[in-house]
This record gives sequence, C-alpha cells and structure tokens, in this order.
Amino acid sequence: MSRTTLDLSYRQYLELEKLAIGAFAPLTGFMTELEFHGVVDSMRLPDCEPFPLPVVLDVTRPQAATLRGGDTVSLAFRGQHVGELDVTSQFRCDRLAAARRIFGTDDDRHPGVAHFMRLGEIFVGGPVRLSGRVQDDRPAGELTPSETRALFAERGWRTVTGFQTRNIPHRAHEHLLRLALEIVDGLFIQPLVGWKKAGDCAPAAILTAYRTLIDDFLPRERVCLGMLSTAMRYAGPREAVFHAIVRRNYGCTHFIVGRDHAGVGGFYGRYEAQTLARELEPDLGIRILPFAGPYRCARCGGIVTERTCPHRETHPEAISEISGTAVRDALGRSGHCDTDWIRPEVLDSLRDVSVLIGEDEA
Repeated sequence: MSRTTLDLSYRQYLELEKLAIGAFAPLTGFMTELEFHGVVDSMRLPDCEPFPLPVVLDVTRPQAATLRGGDTVSLAFRGQHVGELDVTSQFRCDRLAAARRIFGTDDDRHPGVAHFMRLGEIFVGGPVRLSGRVQDDRPAGELTPSETRALFAERGWRTVTGFQTRNIPHRAHEHLLRLALEIVDGLFIQPLVGWKKAGDCAPAAILTAYRTLIDDFLPRERVCLGMLSTAMRYAGPREAVFHAIVRRNYGCTHFIVGRDHAGVGGFYGRYEAQTLARELEPDLGIRILPFAGPYRCARCGGIVTERTCPHRETHPEAISEISGTAVRDALGRSGHCDTDWIRPEVLDSLRDVSVLIGEDEA
C-alpha cells in the first residue's frame, strides 16, 4: 500500500466531504475516465444514471507521477488527515472541448470555464473514504443527507421542496417559496455556501437574511434552513439538474427551478435550465417545479409572473425585474436596496454583516 499523501485545496476537500456523506450519490468517489466522459458527453454515468457535471480530483503532473493504479492514497487538508482515495484511474481531457459541453462555451469570461481551465493537468479517480469532517470557517449547523431525511420524517413531511440559492432573499424568491408551500408539506431552503465568485453574496449574509425571513414571515414549523458547502459551477442548465439530484439525496421530493437557474453573465437562456430539467425529470427521482420568474408590476400592485400578469407588453414601464444580480449590484454600490425588492426587516438584519464576497475571498 502506498503512503503517498495528496494535500487538498479547500474546494477539493469539500468535494471529498460531499462524496463521502452521500450528497453526490450515486457517486462514491472522484470520477474515473469512463465516468467523466459519459457525464461530459451525455450527462449519464456508465450505468445510464443521469449526472450532469464532472466531480474530479485534479493533480499536477509531478503529483500524478507518484500515483499508481491500485494505490490507496492518504488525503490531507491543512495538515490534517481527512480521508483516503483508492486510485483506479488517471487521465487527461481536451479541456476546451469538455468546457464547451459542460458550460456551453469555452469563453474564459465565464467563471466556471475559467476555473475548469486552471485545474491541474491530471485527473485522478476512484472511491473515497472520509475519516472526519474538519472544523473550518463555514457557518455552523450544516446537515448531512441522513440528518435531513430523519428531520423530515420526524416532522411528518411526506413531500418536501428543495430551494437552491446563492443570494440573500428578495421578494421574488419569497414569492416562489410561498408557491411551493401551497404544494408540499415542507420547504427545505439550502443556500450554497462553498466557493463563489467575487461579488456574490457572502454565506453569513445569506443565512442571516433567511433566518429573518423564516422567523418573521414564513410558517417556521414548515420550513427547514440548511446549507450546502460546495462550489458554484455557474453551469446553468446542467447545474440545475445537478442541484436537483443533490436535493433528492437530502430527501426532497420536489425542487424549484426558476429563471436562469445557476446562470451567469447572459450565457444561458431565461428558461433553458427548466427545459433540460424537465427533459431529464423522469430519471431524476425528484419532481421539478418549473416556476416562472417573478417580477414586480406597479399596475398589478405586487409580485407577479408573465403567467399571471398581462402588462409586460402593454405597460412595460410598470415592470420592475427583481434578480439576484440587480440586488447584489445595488447593495454593492450603496449598501441599500429598494424595499419593493427586499423586505426592510431583511435589510435591517444585514446592517452589521458583510454582504458581498470580496476579490481576496473568492
């Protein structure tokens, strides 16, 4: 047995952790070459199970030279032994071709593409084991899939909607949450708190804002707030499917896919993510809720969608789009936001919290 040790980055450690606790099931380890190409080319694992995004362990050429098939490698993070990897595969890929399939572009202005192109030259695949979860800078209280499933059962929730977010809650989000609560027994709000690009919302701000919204404006007994400490990929439609699979693993029966889910910078169509998620829905083991993107209509006097409001064409001056991008931009410029977009109580809760991720934190 090899005594080789690989030192993991924070992002790699989080991938190890999610693989080991079952968040990325059916994966039980970093992808092999066969799994990687199946996922990139067809969004399917070798057994035809749908899986839309690669989960890989990248290493440098010198690191790869120390590894052999059949080795059991020690995995370390910040000097602490955190697990093991059984090496079954080492491979390279055509990065530009893979990026075009995964992200729909090879434009390095896309943050997912830029990160993918910077990965180490060699990918190492195989089953993993986690020896223990580390204490780090993440907010406390993250639940595992087994813990959420037990919690939902304890509360008697037979149907649960998962909600993915990387932003503080605005009124359009709230509209979607209330729609979901009309359909299911419980709501699982699970903000993503892993790596994100500079200018995205900081984890502490997201959690603080959602606690305020839940405590003051939603039925607390029907809502569970969690976290998902994994990286944003900004892969649009494919990431919407990935997020649905992850929430299925946490025990959700339904999952909300809204406008431009996991999109960035205009790279994806308004409802492209819904189209792909609905296409794969029969094989996902979770029901997709393809909600239209809410906006504020002054003429209607509230939050509506194009399915419920007739004024987008006839009175465009009455329409005010509410998006995470617009909210982040407003908060970044002045620290304030229109209370038609975000509840004043939510804004007040953020008064002493750093709302956005800085360049040095991304």
